[in-house]
Amino acid sequence: MAAADEVRDGVTLTNLDQPLFDGAEASKRELVDFLDAVHGQLVGQLRDRPLSVVRVLGGQAPFMQKNVPRYTPEWVSTVSLWAETSRREVSYALCNDRRTLLWFANQRAVEYHPALVRADAPSRPTHLVLDLDPPEGGRFPLVVRAAELVRRALAEVGLTGVVKTSGAKGLHIFVPVDPATAMDDVAAATRALAARAERLDPALATTAFIRDDRGGRVFLDPTRVGGATVVAAYSPRIRPGVPVSFPVDWADLDSVTPADFTLRTVPALLDGADPWVERMPGPQRLDADLVAEGHTIPIPRVQAMHEGRRRARARRDAAG
Repeated sequence: MAAADEVRDGVTLTNLDQPLFDGAEASKRELVDFLDAVHGQLVGQLRDRPLSVVRVLGGQAPFMQKNVPRYTPEWVSTVSLWAETSRREVSYALCNDRRTLLWFANQRAVEYHPALVRADAPSRPTHLVLDLDPPEGGRFPLVVRAAELVRRALAEVGLTGVVKTSGAKGLHIFVPVDPATAMDDVAAATRALAARAERLDPALATTAFIRDDRGGRVFLDPTRVGGATVVAAYSPRIRPGVPVSFPVDWADLDSVTPADFTLRTVPALLDGADPWVERMPGPQRLDADLVAEGHTIPIPRVQAMHEGRRRARARRDAAG
């Protein structure tokens, strides 16, 4: 029987035969082996990007870790950035090599959520992203149909995107953007694209930020902008069976399900290749009319906050 602990690339790996989490049907060793097997592809997505991870410790609920812990080895690269939501400086890890990824694996970091900016250019997003979420109980084919709406909206303004499973129930569409593009313009273009895709089939897709307003439709989430993170291609997720966020060719969307891509299946599917990088087009300039349209669309979170307050007042008035 193999020893429970071992050393790889100078990292001591402990308690490898413990269960990963309830419902995983996998051990910590299998997580480590998977991340090691795909470290070339995954580190390529994480390199030089402020990183948040989701860890799951025995007997505890999963939690997202942004600030690196005090016991982080000195050889783990970090960057300190201002976090607007928490109003403080956060020391993020930069997962730039196999050794760092193995250290995170030993910390039971299952999910890897890099920022959409690089550490040396925190105000310049590298990608425009639309996150497509199915309605409660909605089937994956609905999300595929909604993704085709986004693809049509992109094509109408001369843009090309690539798609991957989220590792949960949805899809992520990435469009690399010209590095000179301002963050607020990327955010505006994202809102405009979501709105244009919604108009193509409003019975299927919605941009309604308030869940109760979605009416069983696929949510086209345009809020993955600014300092936001998106789970990386090739990252596992804390879900039953440990699914993995995985690139899919547009032509193959109708023939796959998120459950096809797991901690156990992905290494053989990759076989050393990197389809996310191979399919990714070069940086693209955003259509000026698209950006201008987006600047007329309210920021969803702000609009939802005001609408929530308005509805609360209406309920109080009705009750009084």
